[in-house]
Amino acid sequence: MIPDVSKALSWLEKHYTILQGIQRGLERETLRILPDGSLSKTSFPSKIGAALTHPWITTDFAESMLEFITPVNTNIDYMLSFLRDLHRYASISIGDEMLWSLSMPCFLANEDDIILAQYGTSNEGRFKTLYREGLKNRYGAMMQTISGVHYNFSLPTAFWQARNGIKNIEEGKTIISEGYFTLIRNYYRFGWVIPYLFGASPSICSPFIQDPEKAKSFIEQTNGNCYLPYATSLRLSDIGYTNSAQKQLGITFNHLDSYVAGLKRATHTKSAEFSKLGIKVNGQYRQLNDNILQIENEFYGPIRPKRVTRANETPSDALLRGGIEYIEVRALDVNPFSPIGITEEQIRFIDLFLIWCALAPAPEMSSQELECAKMNWNKVIIEGRKPGLEISIGCDSYRKPLSKVGHELFKDLLRVADVLDHQNGHQHYRKVCERLDLMFEQPELTLSARTLQAISDLGTSKFGVALANQYKRQLISEPLTLLTDNDFVQQHHLSLEKQKIKEQSDTLSFDEYLKLKNSQ
Repeated sequence: MIPDVSKALSWLEKHYTILQGIQRGLERETLRILPDGSLSKTSFPSKIGAALTHPWITTDFAESMLEFITPVNTNIDYMLSFLRDLHRYASISIGDEMLWSLSMPCFLANEDDIILAQYGTSNEGRFKTLYREGLKNRYGAMMQTISGVHYNFSLPTAFWQARNGIKNIEEGKTIISEGYFTLIRNYYRFGWVIPYLFGASPSICSPFIQDPEKAKSFIEQTNGNCYLPYATSLRLSDIGYTNSAQKQLGITFNHLDSYVAGLKRATHTKSAEFSKLGIKVNGQYRQLNDNILQIENEFYGPIRPKRVTRANETPSDALLRGGIEYIEVRALDVNPFSPIGITEEQIRFIDLFLIWCALAPAPEMSSQELECAKMNWNKVIIEGRKPGLEISIGCDSYRKPLSKVGHELFKDLLRVADVLDHQNGHQHYRKVCERLDLMFEQPELTLSARTLQAISDLGTSKFGVALANQYKRQLISEPLTLLTDNDFVQQHHLSLEKQKIKEQSDTLSFDEYLKLKNSQ
């Protein structure tokens, strides 16, 4: 079931220096809440600056939904320290508000309480808000407030040079893209290990369960908590923010041209369902357009191939121009046991897993096999901790206990760990492997089990508010370690100035701007 990676691992052990310079970045989402646990209705903190143009702290779907972004870096400690500084400064900047510490919110009885993120009066800012209006009308605002952590990862140029014999990135961009698609296909086949180990949303609050049939499978506690006994990450389930309308797209991850063609087809094909909403009704826009996807970023998935875009360039055009530059892992729940939503242990594991995914053979996947792989994920998401749970690979009828597959995978990961530890002169990666491998026999150690226990004791709301209080006190008492107050003051002024320039430099009306963007 686990592919034979022995030759590739032996090769890696002989070329251990090629993993020096892995580049990483983090994006963490969180909701601002009031001391009583209700959702904040205040604007983006003016002390921080402008959400449209701030490089480190912005908003996601809602005005109350902060997103912290670290710059690309090769040092894990630096990245985590940077992320913590962002949390420290934001915690001070929001006054008596706090940061919700769970992926799933539990205080949204009314969708009208959710204010869409606002980005000023420029065409770009209005476009971003209208996109969110479209998401709200298409899928509901409540689902869009579910938070996660995204991990950006790229392998060093030296890896591709040694592995594939390329001279430089420009000449080898096609080969590098093929290598990242190999990684992505293996991620779809085996990435269920991430929600198994790190899923932290085994329960939800009742307003999120819209389907009466689905509601029957949940156990409801007197504290209002609804849970599935063996669930790991309901955030990733069809109860969370996956998009059922996208299942018919048939987008695959075999070749860059076909992947981009699938995205472009989805952003230029009318949707009968979304056309019923109307685009502009009584003078008010309801969505950017009535296509299957308003923009390419509406295509949801647990992983994305990415390249930094240039001005007025779509993500797919950027990929066609320069190939895949990095991948974005999107399957991580917010870790409630960390003040910043993620730990060093999680990052080191994902490093190991993604390197393994890049090395392991990965036959091409049809859209049918991709759906089978997603069903495997869903099994782990819904009942991953169930004793004796068996999984398959792709559409194969052959099944094997999850715990055995996990142990087989970790035998390979240990060899990758030793390579990384050898070049860094420590045993951090090996220790991570040894700790996490225990979870296949002791599922009570997983994040989902620990989260469910805490929520069962206190209830989701009390648990979440208690953590928010604890982390607020902790973060505001800590000094900044990498950044300074002056750094934040500078970004405050710069972001406001950049937003002002955008608002003053528009030459098109918004209708003209929207028509231009929809034609791309």
